[in-house]
Amino acid sequence: MSRIGLVQLSVSDNPTENLETTTQLICKCSEDGATHIFTPEATNLICTDRARQAQILQTEEDDLTLNALRALSKELGIWIHIGSLALTGGEGGKFLNRGFVISPDGHIKARYDKIHLFDVAVTAADTYQESSAYYAGDQAVVAQMGAINLGLSICYDLRFPHLYRGLALAGASVLTVPGAFSTATGPDHIEVLLKARAIETGCFVVMAAQTGQHKQAVGKPRATWGHSMVIDPWGRMLCDLGTDIGWACLDIDLSLVEKTRTKIPSLHHNPAFKKP
Repeated sequence: MSRIGLVQLSVSDNPTENLETTTQLICKCSEDGATHIFTPEATNLICTDRARQAQILQTEEDDLTLNALRALSKELGIWIHIGSLALTGGEGGKFLNRGFVISPDGHIKARYDKIHLFDVAVTAADTYQESSAYYAGDQAVVAQMGAINLGLSICYDLRFPHLYRGLALAGASVLTVPGAFSTATGPDHIEVLLKARAIETGCFVVMAAQTGQHKQAVGKPRATWGHSMVIDPWGRMLCDLGTDIGWACLDIDLSLVEKTRTKIPSLHHNPAFKKP
C-alpha cells in the first residue's frame, strides 16, 4: 500500500501567496501520513496577462516555488509531484509548463514538459492559444517515485490516449494528470476521460487540479473546474475533492495494477492491422 495525498488549489497571479497555501496543504497531507503528494498544473501561478506573467516568472534555478517545495520535501521526508510550474527558459523566448518529481532528499528526480498544448476555442468567450506563449515538450517520461512507477502528463495531454498507453507499456503503474481544466469541458469530459485512461491501461490515475475563480491583478478572469480525483485500475472513483480548495489522503494498493491487467490484458494485445 502507498499513501498518497492530493492538493487542490485556486492560485492567483501572486506566487508568494500561492506558495503559502500550497505549503500548508502539503503539510496537512504529510501529517495525515501521505508519503507521495501531488499538486496541480500551474502550482506557482495562473496569470492571464502575458506581459505581467513575463515580469513575474523565473527560470527553474531561481523559481521561488520549486526551491521552497524541494526544501519542504526534504524537511518532511516525502515525495512531491509538482504537477507543473510556469517557468521562463523555453526555446524562442517562450515559457515552459514543466512538472517535477521531488524526492525525500529534496532532489529533482524527473522533469516533464507538457507535450500537447491547449490551442482550442471551446466557446467564443472561452478560447486558448497556449502554443503562442509556451514551448512544447517532446519526451514522454516515466519516473520512479518510491514504490510508484509514475507516468507523467499535464492537463490537455489527457485527450491523447496513445501517450498513456506508451507510459503504461514503459512500466507506469500510476498515471498523473495535474490539471487546470476549463469549466466548459470539465463537467462533461474530465471524469469520463480519466476513467477511460485508467481502464485502457490498468493504471491508477491521479489528478490534482486547480479550482474556482483565479484572482488577477490585471487581465481577463479565469475559472477552473476542480474535482481532483483518484481512479483505480478498474475505473472506479476513489476520491473526488469537489470544488473547494483543500486536500485529501488515501491508500492505494499497487497490486491491483497487475491483478487488473491479468483480468483484462488489452494492454498487451497489439495486433498488426492495415490502416484505412
